[in-house]
Amino acid sequence: MAYIGKEPIVGNFQMCDAISVVNGQATYALQVGGSAVSPESSSHVLCSLNGILQKSGSSFSISSSNIVFASNLATGDVIDFVMLLGSVLNVGTVSDATITNAKLAQDIISGETALTSEPASTDELLLSDAGTLKRIDYSLIRPSNSFLVSKTSDQSISNNSATKVTFDSEDFDTGSNFASDKYTAPSDGKYFFYTKILSDCTSGETVKIFFYKNGSQFVEHRNTTHGANRRTFSMSAILDLSATDYVEVYKFQDGGSSRDIDGDSNKSTYFMGYKLG
Repeated sequence: MAYIGKEPIVGNFQMCDAISVVNGQATYALQVGGSAVSPESSSHVLCSLNGILQKSGSSFSISSSNIVFASNLATGDVIDFVMLLGSVLNVGTVSDATITNAKLAQDIISGETALTSEPASTDELLLSDAGTLKRIDYSLIRPSNSFLVSKTSDQSISNNSATKVTFDSEDFDTGSNFASDKYTAPSDGKYFFYTKILSDCTSGETVKIFFYKNGSQFVEHRNTTHGANRRTFSMSAILDLSATDYVEVYKFQDGGSSRDIDGDSNKSTYFMGYKLG
């Protein structure tokens, strides 16, 4: 029969070293080449005593690396041979794409099991670093330094002036970097910011929203209102920050008198951001 690759070899047959009978002894050590061997069971052993093939289990048993006969042997008895049949299947080199995930232990990375929630900080991912596979903790690449804060009460914005918007409710702040109505960058990098403000307006009023950086105007959104109503204003920006730079939200209006920014439990006014890299 032809085979692809190496022909399978079934079994791992070994002939044990010669054993000398000791009068009145039933237990004998099994060795191959002077080294102890331990058959898996008596069923994996062929033993000939005095020219007669013995029945495993009834005529002899196996205890670790010893063969134990059912009764003591006597002077003149001869152990012709003890052959180990073994149970090893030597198939040579496994062909490509022949081992499936179902045949692999689940402590290897196989993709067989799905993760249905965010990985823990100490969970590891596999990546290629210039062609070399390496493990990396999720904590090193997970999104971090994110925050979301909002207003739960109204704030009055004076006429014709830029006023810092305050935020009294913190939904989350993963890096503990938001305090005193400002976000402080923990490290150099690019950061995304977004703010939404619900405010009273009058007709023809100019409304400006700012991201202040380190106390100075940095990014501006401008809008002219039409009619007296409540309107939502929003703005987003990606800022390149250095460690300790801080960002705040300001609002300007020139409607002739003070105007309120709405604060409520529905997050009508909020400020959020996170580090991009």
